[in-house]
Amino acid sequence: MSRRRTLSTKKKLVLLVSAAAVAGGGAFAFAATSNASSVQNAATSTVCQGLATAFGNNETFIADQRANPDAQSEARIANREAVLAQIKVQQEASGCEVGESAQDSQPVTPPAASTPPAASAPAQSAPAEDTGADAGAATGEQVCNGSTVTLSGEAGAPAASSNQFPAGTLLKVTNLDNNKSTTVEVTATSGSCALLNNAAFELVREPGKFLIRNALIEKVG
Repeated sequence: MSRRRTLSTKKKLVLLVSAAAVAGGGAFAFAATSNASSVQNAATSTVCQGLATAFGNNETFIADQRANPDAQSEARIANREAVLAQIKVQQEASGCEVGESAQDSQPVTPPAASTPPAASAPAQSAPAEDTGADAGAATGEQVCNGSTVTLSGEAGAPAASSNQFPAGTLLKVTNLDNNKSTTVEVTATSGSCALLNNAAFELVREPGKFLIRNALIEKVG
């Protein structure tokens, strides 16, 4: 006749507490891993969106040049196609969809008498650090309210391109997320209110980001 071994109430309680501790530790580890993964995915999404916006803006520029060609259109198109190739390299390196395209769809407000003056811009905790070539440029008229700012992928000295302002116009772009600004000259046309080249974007960007969502754009001079 076999004898069934039974556990005392005290031993049962110890086993239950141990099991709960193991389960709780596993849940904590899972939650920590899930949170880290979410943060990483959000950062990657921001980078990919910025690159996609830059890709789309350059595609728009090429389409405009083909629709309205002039003597320099072929050279401009060749240059922008090289930029698109470079953006694809950056997309692949960042784990983004290669060739993903998204144009700057933010509403654009053309300069007008009713445009709020710069004094009505969002309050800042400290004066913006102007890192541009024209550091002495005064605060100007706020334009393109609500537009985001990204980069064209072009090399050269700090400069900008625009679909609203002619070559020679000075634009002051302030990244309100890090309080950095740069004043650059418009040297070409593009599909955005203000599209910065690589050198200009580096002066105001946040590390690892290819899109400035919270931007203040001013026409100065």
